[in-house]
Amino acid sequence: MYFDSVADALAMGGHGAFVWGAYGITFLIIFFVLLRPVMSTRRLNAGIREEALRKRSAKGAQGNAS
Repeated sequence: MYFDSVADALAMGGHGAFVWGAYGITFLIIFFVLLRPVMSTRRLNAGIREEALRKRSAKGAQGNAS
């Protein structure tokens, strides 16, 4: 192997903080990029569901008033 120990591999010749920080930021961004559409879809579905319930209850109130 290139490194003598795990500690040397993590330190990467003094550049480990920058390298692992870059990996961390990259994975965090990828996580949010993948999570955002899922959350948007859930929010949209909840809005559609609420609107359908509102319309249904408005129709029911109209039918009862007649």
